[in-house]
Amino acid sequence: MSDLLAQISYFEILLPLALILLCAKFLSLLGKKLGLPQVVGMLIAGILLGLIKLIPSQTIFTDDTLEGLSFLAKIGVILLMFSAGLETDIKQFKKCGLPSVVITLGGVIFPLGFGFLVAAATGGGFKHMTSDSAITYLFYGTILAATSVSVTVAALKELGKLNSKVGTSIIEAAILDDIIGVVLLSLFVGLKRGNASNAGVVIGKMVGFFAAAAALGVVLHYAINYVEKKHPHSRRLPILGFAICFFFAYAAEEWFEVADITGAYVAGIILSTVREHEYIDRKVEISNYMVFVPVFFANIGISANFSSIDAHTIGFGFAFIAAGLLGKLLGAGLGALSCKYSLKDSFRVGVGMMVRAEVVLVCAQKGIDNGIIDPNIMPFVLILIIFSALIAPLVLKLSYRKERYEFVSYDPYFEEQLPRS
Repeated sequence: MSDLLAQISYFEILLPLALILLCAKFLSLLGKKLGLPQVVGMLIAGILLGLIKLIPSQTIFTDDTLEGLSFLAKIGVILLMFSAGLETDIKQFKKCGLPSVVITLGGVIFPLGFGFLVAAATGGGFKHMTSDSAITYLFYGTILAATSVSVTVAALKELGKLNSKVGTSIIEAAILDDIIGVVLLSLFVGLKRGNASNAGVVIGKMVGFFAAAAALGVVLHYAINYVEKKHPHSRRLPILGFAICFFFAYAAEEWFEVADITGAYVAGIILSTVREHEYIDRKVEISNYMVFVPVFFANIGISANFSSIDAHTIGFGFAFIAAGLLGKLLGAGLGALSCKYSLKDSFRVGVGMMVRAEVVLVCAQKGIDNGIIDPNIMPFVLILIIFSALIAPLVLKLSYRKERYEFVSYDPYFEEQLPRS
């Protein structure tokens, strides 16, 4: 970091930052009006700003300023996962019944398997697969295992179906999905770093991290609630939250060789149990989305290199997208069907779980940073996000077009809503 500071004058990064914040905000608002996740607007802003690099002798996005932006982007990833942990509803997690667990497992195993098969088939086949290449192929599947149901939730809420059997199942499955996805990401990153032959050591360190985090989490829960009682709604609470986030991220990476974003996510889950977790989350989001998150998403677009994409990469990319969409649709849908959901409701669950957003980008970027996957996959991840965000709400609305329900009756066993009399 000292070398970086020696190479770049502090003011050189200010103009790129100003351009990123302005363009990212404008395009994210435009994307929101079109029904797309705001992250899509930020990514497109980055791609458009990246065109500046094509201008001869331009001095805005130099190698040095890109290094500075990359550093800020890494902080953004950590805070993004911390916020995701804060938004995890542990009470809802405790209520997850067997259908949600089955839907989650199907929604993870199928895209993981499809992604592995596509990557292996286009990456040299199975005959000469090594333990190292197997981890790479599995990581592609791990990217596809991630989900983000914010768009689905908005669509179901508009339809008045958020508290229906389908809506509740999707929300509960998404909570479990995020946790499993983060664990898988850390596992494969750890295996890549430590060699697959040391799988026992890697898994042991992961177990050790989660055990230590759980023990420390109990202490922090009571300590923060005590501070909140003495100083309610004070700024020291989010400051403590930031400190805990960075400590957990550091400890995970340095002491347990677990991905730093896993440490941040776990820190968020721990703080989601305290009384003032919504206040902490609100302050974290304000700080994060003011600078770090726009820089993270825009930096992905700016760093994208489309010139090295060839016919083979395009073939793999679109097969990868198809694997991601079909994996969730079939996995989550068949999981619901096996729990005696109707065929139509099973289809709705599968469609609702297809949507991807920020988590899939975090997973992909982590894989690129660790040299596990090809950076050229990023444009196709963007296409997956845009297409799934557009198609899922549309299909859900079409599936409900002939039904009009009133929420007269609902119980924990997912009783069907009674039709309007």
